[in-house]
Amino acid sequence: MINDPRLKAFERLLNIMDDLRNACPWDMKQTIESLRYLTIEETYELSDAILKNDLDGVKEELGDLMLHLVFYAKIGQEKNAFDITDVLEGISEKLIRRHPHIYGGVEVVDAEDVKRNWEKIKLSEGKKSVLGGVPESMAPLIKAIRIQEKVKGVGFDWEKPEQVWEKVEEEISELHHEVKKGDSKEKIEGEFGDLIFALVNYARFIDVNPDEALEKTNRKFIKRFQYLEKAAKKINKSLDEMSLSEMDVYWEEAKQFDK
Repeated sequence: MINDPRLKAFERLLNIMDDLRNACPWDMKQTIESLRYLTIEETYELSDAILKNDLDGVKEELGDLMLHLVFYAKIGQEKNAFDITDVLEGISEKLIRRHPHIYGGVEVVDAEDVKRNWEKIKLSEGKKSVLGGVPESMAPLIKAIRIQEKVKGVGFDWEKPEQVWEKVEEEISELHHEVKKGDSKEKIEGEFGDLIFALVNYARFIDVNPDEALEKTNRKFIKRFQYLEKAAKKINKSLDEMSLSEMDVYWEEAKQFDK
């Protein structure tokens, strides 16, 4: 175990972090607060690499995130609040406690059983709500996914996808009604939010990640629109000089390239 290359690599990173914190003006200046935004950026960069299936990129971005984790632990040590040992021991104990089917006598049938046990154990640890662990600042679409996953873990869920689709249709009707009625923006916004939440729920039932699906559509739209922009330049026109019917010709061409 002492010669484990993983431990040597981790020790090397810890030593480099010590050097940087002691000698580098930029690293010496950083705080937990100043690192926060950089960590968020690194997380999005990892997400991009995953969506592109760029495994070299994933490896690089994991390294950047690992540096941030070690950096936070170093600052915690300086504040006499915690150190990297506390962090690692803490997560190890949590994993053992929340996996009684591995480290105890509990039996599970499938991954859904594991999720249900996980949420029950969290409540037994003193969590006041199943939804208490959902970050307030999380992106709304991701938050909707996590909320639905968590309440499912304690049995609050639809039984069949058909029921969820009926809810989607109901929400579409209610939104359409409020728009036709010309009701307040607040009511229309509320119905629109209900519709998105119902669609997120339906996506879960048909095994689609709505965030990934939307991001793929975003990327597809960008690719097609940029094709349209290049096509316009070739005929020496700006987009605002073209009619919608002209633009539609190139849009359809772009769709054919996708295929």
